[in-house]
Amino acid sequence: MARFFGSVSKTRAVSASALAALSFALSSCGPAENDPGQGGVTVGEARALDEAAEMLDERQANPDAATQPQAEAPAAASDR
Repeated sequence: MARFFGSVSKTRAVSASALAALSFALSSCGPAENDPGQGGVTVGEARALDEAAEMLDERQANPDAATQPQAEAPAAASDR
């Protein structure tokens, strides 16, 4: 009589593949934008603060860049 699940090695191979897929799926999960981060701010807020700090550092590295006017951003479709 044939086994329902097939051979033991086939069952182990399927189990190992499923475990590997689950491990990969869980490892690719990262924090969401609204998850709490360090210092009492969310992950998204921390990222925005880091970007703002980089912009300020760039301006301090090049003082002329802070006094030059920036080109205006194009108007959004909703502003027209």
